[in-house]
Amino acid sequence: MSELHKFLFDGLPVRGAIVRLTDAWQEILQRRAVNTSTGPYPLPVQEMLGEMTAAGVLMQSNIKFNGALVFQISGDGPVKLAVTEVLTNLSVRSTVTMIGDLPADATLTDMVNVHGKGRCAITLDPKDKQPGQQPYQGVVPLVDVDGQPLESMAAILQQYMRQSEQLDTVLVLAANDKVAAGLIVQRMPIKGEANLAAGAQNTEEVDQIGLNEEYNRIAHLAASLTRDELLNLDVETILHRLFWEEKLLRFVPEDGEGGPHFACTCSRERVGNMLRSLGQEESDSILEEQGMIEVGCEFCGQQYRFDAVDVAHLFTERGNDPPASSLMQ
Repeated sequence: MSELHKFLFDGLPVRGAIVRLTDAWQEILQRRAVNTSTGPYPLPVQEMLGEMTAAGVLMQSNIKFNGALVFQISGDGPVKLAVTEVLTNLSVRSTVTMIGDLPADATLTDMVNVHGKGRCAITLDPKDKQPGQQPYQGVVPLVDVDGQPLESMAAILQQYMRQSEQLDTVLVLAANDKVAAGLIVQRMPIKGEANLAAGAQNTEEVDQIGLNEEYNRIAHLAASLTRDELLNLDVETILHRLFWEEKLLRFVPEDGEGGPHFACTCSRERVGNMLRSLGQEESDSILEEQGMIEVGCEFCGQQYRFDAVDVAHLFTERGNDPPASSLMQ
């Protein structure tokens, strides 16, 4: 079961979270794998998208925001666009649009930043927009301050947090075909009303990027977590190994229906309604030409198939939902 664990370091301006996506991540991969038009994601793309998916859940869980967090990598390589969307209830879906083939050892730069023009964008799209309100979006390049390519998803997001959000952040991300996981540790502002050092003197220096020694110490511990440990160890073991000398304040884990879970807006009912809008004549024409009407969700890859019997039901029983079919994948 997918799970999210959030925690604070008692008395310190530091917060953290660990996410382990199992069933949610496997559903994302399975829908794409059984799609007869696309087939499964290549292994390098699978790893990249898994890391994005875990990171998206971590970022959404750390903000008080009612809406969708959309994390995008747009590339100038074979991977043109990778997207993860996470809603307030931690429902998540992810997709990749790519052109051509990739070698099994393709790096992040090979996939999305061949000519240095790749971009990372994070959009916050409110659920209930006020009149004239636009989504907030931050965009950073996939290169460091010296113009050198950033070689990991964690490095990209750490740069985004520093540049766009002014937050010291360390991330460890990993994914395989079973698990997509991530650890985030962030420095929280200590000055300002209701923050940890509200009313204290001389907080300016320790509130600057890179200058808080307490955060730097904990960030160093967090960065020591390896990919294999993140993928294979349970959360309790990870937290004990990293922070056994620290006093952690743990929140109730979020899992099951209240935790991270897969959800896409596509459905057989929506596809059926789309076919109704085409009309019976057009639908019958497609059936005659192809023997089957097949519609795939462009986001998650789920395929919906309608045979002649299914289509007949659509136009003879308009008040009913499209019937379940043994041909649905």
